[in-house]
Amino acid sequence: MSTLSRRAFVASALSSTLLTALPTGATESPQPAAFDPAQVIARARALATQGYQPRQQVPQDWLDLTYDQYKAHRFRTKDAIWSKTDSSYNVDLFLPGLYFRHAVQVNTVKDGMTRPFGFDMALFDRSEIAPPLSTTGALGYSGLRLRTQLDQPNKKTEFCVFQGASYFRAIGIGQAYGLSARGLALKTGDPMGEEFPDFIEFWLEAPGPNQRSMVVHALMDSPSVTGAYRFTITPGATTVMDVEAHLFAREDLTHAGLAPLTSMFLFDRTNRNRFDDFRPNVHDSDGMLILNGNGERLWRPLANPVHLQISSFVDENPRGFGLMQRSRNLQDFEDLEANYHRRPSLWVEPKGNWGKGAVTLVEIPADKEIYDNIVAYWRPQDTLPAGTELPLSYRLSWGEDPEMDLARVIDTAAGARIFGEPGRLMTVDFEAHPLLDGDPEDIEVHLSSPHVETSEGVLQRNPATGGLRLAFSFAPNEENHVELRLQLRRNGAAASEVWLYRWTA
Repeated sequence: MSTLSRRAFVASALSSTLLTALPTGATESPQPAAFDPAQVIARARALATQGYQPRQQVPQDWLDLTYDQYKAHRFRTKDAIWSKTDSSYNVDLFLPGLYFRHAVQVNTVKDGMTRPFGFDMALFDRSEIAPPLSTTGALGYSGLRLRTQLDQPNKKTEFCVFQGASYFRAIGIGQAYGLSARGLALKTGDPMGEEFPDFIEFWLEAPGPNQRSMVVHALMDSPSVTGAYRFTITPGATTVMDVEAHLFAREDLTHAGLAPLTSMFLFDRTNRNRFDDFRPNVHDSDGMLILNGNGERLWRPLANPVHLQISSFVDENPRGFGLMQRSRNLQDFEDLEANYHRRPSLWVEPKGNWGKGAVTLVEIPADKEIYDNIVAYWRPQDTLPAGTELPLSYRLSWGEDPEMDLARVIDTAAGARIFGEPGRLMTVDFEAHPLLDGDPEDIEVHLSSPHVETSEGVLQRNPATGGLRLAFSFAPNEENHVELRLQLRRNGAAASEVWLYRWTA
């Protein structure tokens, strides 16, 4: 599996049902129709009984745009959907072209009635480098952006984007866009290649003047599966999305990834020596957090491996999982443009019982930060047979880490052992926490590996963080990978989350 470019990750998603574009120059159609969310589910169910029909691509001259030419077309926010009303939200639209090969249908819903929002090039300003483009063909919008009043009075600020395949992303107040979520992942990391389902149509429920949440419905299509999604989105310091989905299998789904997340990890202090870069860290996320069905909290630092690696954390009825960005200081990155310290964490909370399966982490080799090389999702143990339906609901929280009652790991570093026998030295820093107060000698260190013997380690107070740091070493010998497990305990009870690390040669 190759890495996915941030600008091109959706180029792989070349399929969905046929969509006929509305005529250029159209605005909202005067032909409303009754709308019920059950209609989206019924359409997905009916679509799954039909043979898959790939959608038409936009004209070739749109696909031939350079990145700068594509960006030279800017949507006028003063003409956004609902901008002339007292609605608490405005919606901006994106053009297709370049990496976005297909248009999606956008509909508005008000007072129980829906109408399509037609494609209109006049809604976009064009700079001098924007070339003339075809005005006929399978044209339309490639996605949408949500804006509402957040921390700036009388200004509607963007916080959420749906664009490309089934990708979407959001931020909390004061954050910068980073990792993405998807409606569904299929065959991620499989030798035969990945399948990318598409959102092919959206319905946007018009919110009232003081409404805090926005509701977005989406219809998904793919060769193997269809789906109906309802997103109830509430922005804030943490932006919360409540997701309700109904999946309909066209084929047996042997490798489906539910609630998938996609991020970027290039390097930190565990693999810094591989990159000639002025910055000490480069990543959108630095670890995966799991709250498993037994209530155990697991922290797995992310890696940029030399070879593709897939890790499965077997579980039953998981309580939560997500990709976190715990490095929160500008000094952690020294990047004044990318603002990696402001990228959101994303936490998934299943609703109901998800049964047996595994939280799955896919780490793909990458040599540049433009590639999204990290994927995490829940993989059910059982195949979803063709012709069956899977209802699914969960919550996505875009912001800081979820609240925890144990000390978190805030840094992991690795390097060659300086003195003594050859080997590797690891340091693990835990945050300052009441459970770790007092004499470090009162803290029990539980460190183990099924592959190697580790040193006993030295646990001491880190004056820079106020928390504890454990330093230990191991000799890899002939092993090309080593699994390590660490937890701090006090009086036999957990005082920290469990740190899980995979070292690879």
